[in-house]
Amino acid sequence: MIELAGKKLGVLLTTAPSHPNFRPALALMTAALDAGVRVYLYCVDEGVRAVALPEIQALKNRGASLFGCAYGAHRRHIQVDDSAAWSGLTVLADVVGSTDRFVSF
Repeated sequence: MIELAGKKLGVLLTTAPSHPNFRPALALMTAALDAGVRVYLYCVDEGVRAVALPEIQALKNRGASLFGCAYGAHRRHIQVDDSAAWSGLTVLADVVGSTDRFVSF
């Protein structure tokens, strides 16, 4: 059995909550947190619409690092607040470069 505790998973969410990929992304991040994996979620494009959802905030409350694209939120008239660390794509580059695995939905 592979030991996952302490590993880092980066997730890029580009789809709206209504997209079929949203639920599998949630399931993957939940399973990762259950296994002791550090989860880094970056929401961009339509994915910024998910930041304030209870399901995403629950991941944050469990310890996931939650980032949102400030530009994407601005373009969609979404309030930038403390629901996520709102940033630019340099943070996404850091997530890609510093995680053990990186997936995109």
